[in-house]
Amino acid sequence: MENKTIKVGIISGSGLGDSIHNVFKYSSTTKREDAKNDFGYPSSDLYHGCIEGVDVVLLSRHGVGHKLSPTAVNYRANIEALKLTGCTHVLASNACGSLTEAIGRGQLIIPDSFIDRTSSRKSTFYDETSTKYSGVCHIPMEPAFDPRTSEILLEAARKLGYNVTKGGTIVIIEGPRFSTKAESKVYRAWGGHLIGMTTYPEVCLAKEAGLLYASIAMATDYDCWKDCDNVHAADVVVIFKQNVDKVIKLLIEAVKLIGTEDWDQDIHKLKNLIESSNVSVKC
Repeated sequence: MENKTIKVGIISGSGLGDSIHNVFKYSSTTKREDAKNDFGYPSSDLYHGCIEGVDVVLLSRHGVGHKLSPTAVNYRANIEALKLTGCTHVLASNACGSLTEAIGRGQLIIPDSFIDRTSSRKSTFYDETSTKYSGVCHIPMEPAFDPRTSEILLEAARKLGYNVTKGGTIVIIEGPRFSTKAESKVYRAWGGHLIGMTTYPEVCLAKEAGLLYASIAMATDYDCWKDCDNVHAADVVVIFKQNVDKVIKLLIEAVKLIGTEDWDQDIHKLKNLIESSNVSVKC
């Protein structure tokens, strides 16, 4: 089995884009026009750098100045762009609402499952758009997030002394609007711990592309299920900015830890899973 060079893609979400650029030391940039692939243009330029010997590629999910709504993000082009640069892992950040008293504002969570409530997104590479992804692939989504990469995030948090919640189900809504109180209460009844707008289809596309994907989510509000609270975009940004340094340090520490381990079996196992999940007859 060929040894795979590790490269980590970092997808920065709401509130993180500009801040992480100020900290991340990148050596070169691929313009989004040059990163165009079979699925179109990625959301932003790709910034290439290195963290303690580990190659890193940074991409802003919503583009410069947060100009793309959750539905307008070209998730397929983003993931494909990272894959084409040679990424083996993806670490994503997400600003979310909390659906439980146990998760307060500013709390960091490493989700392990999701409920998809979106309706207007292209959620698979296998739709005959590209000859690279031919056939019909019924990719298993349990576990939804890569367990070992998620464990790395948890290890990084512990090393930094952060209180991070391990595991949780994130409900992904279409957006850009927030939920009604009735909807919020339904998602709580379903067992949701968080609510967001961007984890899906990003997480399943990463799996189809053979990338080991994990997310660090930050609770910025209580959606609107609490009688005394009603989420507002301006408040979300304030809470995220108050805690953004923690997210950046956590991502950097996780990259360092990823670079200390051997991932060949994990990468090979995911590749085999993708191949075995394609039910179309190979001619």
